[in-house]
Amino acid sequence: MILIPEVLTILILNVIFALFSIIAFFLSIRIFLKWDINSTSTLQYTLEKQSYLTATIIKYIFIIKVPLFLFFIFTLDKISNILTGAMCGAGVVDATDYGNYLFILKIINLYIFAYWLALHSEDMKHENQPYTKAKFGFFIVAFFLFLSELIVEGVMFSSIDLNEIVSCCGTIYSSSASSYISQIFAMSPTLLLSMFYGVFALILIFYFLKRNYAFAISNIFFILISIVTLITFFGTYIYELPSHHCPFCFLQSDYYYVGYLLYILLFSGTFYGIIAGFIPTSYENRIKNYKKSILFNFLYVLLVSLYPAIYYINNGVWL
Repeated sequence: MILIPEVLTILILNVIFALFSIIAFFLSIRIFLKWDINSTSTLQYTLEKQSYLTATIIKYIFIIKVPLFLFFIFTLDKISNILTGAMCGAGVVDATDYGNYLFILKIINLYIFAYWLALHSEDMKHENQPYTKAKFGFFIVAFFLFLSELIVEGVMFSSIDLNEIVSCCGTIYSSSASSYISQIFAMSPTLLLSMFYGVFALILIFYFLKRNYAFAISNIFFILISIVTLITFFGTYIYELPSHHCPFCFLQSDYYYVGYLLYILLFSGTFYGIIAGFIPTSYENRIKNYKKSILFNFLYVLLVSLYPAIYYINNGVWL
C-alpha cells in the first residue's frame, strides 16, 4: 500500500464516512418502514427527530465529499510524481484494475448525493414532508454504492505498487492501446461532434417546449457525449497536440487549471437539467433549474468550442 499523507487523509476520512453512513443507513431503514406523518405517537415523534439527524449526516458527508473529490484528483497527481511511468493522474488510475471503476463510482455518487440534497430541500419546504419516505428509501439504495466506492478506493490504494512501471496518459489514451477506451478513437470526429452539438440542440428544444423528462434524459446523454468529445477532440486543442487525449492533464497549472472549470460547468449544467425533470417541485423552481442548466451547459459548449476556433484563427489549419 502507498501511504503518503494525502492517501492517509483520504483513508481516515473514508473510515469516518463509513461509520456515519452506516448509522444513517439503519436509521433510514427505520424511517422508511415506520414513517407516518399523520400519526401522533411517540414513535413518530422519535422518527421525526431521527430524520433530522440522518439528513444532517448525509448533508455533511456530501459537503465534505465535494472538496474531497478535488483532493482525490490532487492526490493522484501527487502519486504520479513517485510512480514510474506515470505523467499525471491517468497513469495512477490505470496502475490497478480498480482505478477506472473507482472514478465512475465517484462521479455517480456525486450526482446521487446532490440529487438527494435537492429532494431533501424540496421535502423540507412542505409542512407535511411528503417526500420523506422517498428520500430515505433513495438513500438506502445509494448507501450501497457509496460503501462500494469506499471499499474500492481502499483496495485501489493498497494495490498500487511503487516498483511497477505503469503507462503514461499518452499510451493509455492512444488509438493503438488495447483497451475499450481506444475504441472511442476509432469513431469519426465528425460523427462525435454531430452528436455533441445535436444533443445540446435537443436540450435547447426541450427547454423551450418544457418537456421535463426529455430535458433530463437529454442531459444524461450530454454528460456521456461531452466527456467522450472532450477526450477525443476538444482536449487536443487545449493541449495543441493531436495525439494528446488525456482528461487529467488540463487540470494542471500548465493549462491554467481549465479542466476544473470545464468539469464544474458540465456537472453543474447536467445536474440542474436532471433535477429539472426528476425532482417534484413548483413551476417557479423548475424554471430556475431549467435556466441554470441551460446557462452552465451553454458556457461549457462555448468554452470548449473556443479552443479549436482560436487555434484555427491563429494557425489557419485544424489539428
